[in-house]
Amino acid sequence: MSWWRVLNSLRCGVIVLCSMVLAACLSSPERHATPADINLALNFPSEELPVPEAAEQPDTTAPLPVITEQPQQYQDLWQYIAANLSFDITPNARLQKRVEWYLSQPNYLLSVNERAAPYLYHIVKKVEQRKLPMELALLPFVESDFRPTARSSQGAVGVWQLVDATAYHFGLQSNDWYDGRQDVLAATDAALDYLHYLRQRFNGNWLHALAAYNSGEGRVKAAIRYNQKHKRSSHFWHLKLPRETADYVPKLLALSYLLQHPETGMKRPSLPNEAQTTVLDVGQAFNFGILAALLDIDKQQLHQLNPGYLRHQSPADGPFKILLPMDQQQLFATSFYRRQFSTHYQVKLNDTLYGIARRHNISVAQLKQLNNKTRDLIRVGETLLIHRAHAKDDLTVDYEISPYLQQQRPAQVATYEKHHVIQDGDSLWALSRQYQVPMKDLLDWNQLTTQSLLSPGDTLILHLPVEAPATPQPKVGTGSGKDYLDELKTLVKPKSDP
Repeated sequence: MSWWRVLNSLRCGVIVLCSMVLAACLSSPERHATPADINLALNFPSEELPVPEAAEQPDTTAPLPVITEQPQQYQDLWQYIAANLSFDITPNARLQKRVEWYLSQPNYLLSVNERAAPYLYHIVKKVEQRKLPMELALLPFVESDFRPTARSSQGAVGVWQLVDATAYHFGLQSNDWYDGRQDVLAATDAALDYLHYLRQRFNGNWLHALAAYNSGEGRVKAAIRYNQKHKRSSHFWHLKLPRETADYVPKLLALSYLLQHPETGMKRPSLPNEAQTTVLDVGQAFNFGILAALLDIDKQQLHQLNPGYLRHQSPADGPFKILLPMDQQQLFATSFYRRQFSTHYQVKLNDTLYGIARRHNISVAQLKQLNNKTRDLIRVGETLLIHRAHAKDDLTVDYEISPYLQQQRPAQVATYEKHHVIQDGDSLWALSRQYQVPMKDLLDWNQLTTQSLLSPGDTLILHLPVEAPATPQPKVGTGSGKDYLDELKTLVKPKSDP
């Protein structure tokens, strides 16, 4: 037998053997990894191993990992997050402890995800826009279990647990009307600015930056100097830090590892990889009740989405951004948005959607959404809706929000009861403006909500103020103006009287 025939026989044998092994692997039953499997996969030692000094000073000139996958390739947001996590996992006992903690409550993320759902997509986009590691989008879970109103004993507030000084330094407002630390998306901007600053301060070392975010820049720098002075490794795992900080970074890394390995048994939530909520810049002071009524959404839901606003109305000087429980296309379709935030433009010769969008500082996608267009074709003379920078109508006019806006109630005035019979086309908003009464009072008087339906023939009760003459004139031969007012008071009693 010639040498090439022998070689060919050997090749065939290898192929058959590989096929048998592959078939055996494919036929093996699927199973979840056990804690022992995880420890083996991570190569957890019984004691912490020394870390090579080369890992302590990362190359700050090297670009961050390039994300090759596009968001639209992942239908699920959590899958997209998991695919773009990039931190290295260094095996050690502290990380093992945090992994075991998560695995002891596999439903943890499912529960916290309910609070995060309205905000997480926006946070992921903000992290990506700044070219920061995707792990930072997980920090609100580690910091606060994603509780927007969480407060620590050290005075840190919100999902990002920012203290007053940090919030102020990175541009968050805080007053009796608004606390930016509780505004999830505004606080995200401040927190990412802070984390970017810390990364620069620690020469690109993200573990040092994260530790400093938790315990302060000075404390981490002091720990690094101490180790350097005593000829010890200054890698995060070898720094002497407060116990909370020592466990803080491993908790984030453990969550990152488990998200990338769902076979461990950690239940990964599911969210659409698209915005479920939309930020609207109202452009002026607004009242929650009025805005909710105009958009036909529940006022309580609006408050829950925007915990940064502490009262029923935004501050007079802003901010005026509010998160709405609808996507951008749904917002553009509302009559409120079309009336308040758009104007008309008539298409001229040689106009294109791109050119019109560019002149009005909006995207082509937004222009098409606002006009319900699926194609790029436009015709001369066609009228398009265009975004307008500033709102038109006053959203607080003639409204009193009690007891938040007024620390003292005005003196009671005489009122009379009026019955209004509902006609076709009547709405609570229109009637409140017609009779110049707060919508809240209109709802209270009739035990209604903003979602209540009005039917023709129904009767609404209103308590309207009695208008007394500005300058009462004495009646000739019958007494003075005082007598007239006294007579009026016997006919109309104040609302507070029994």
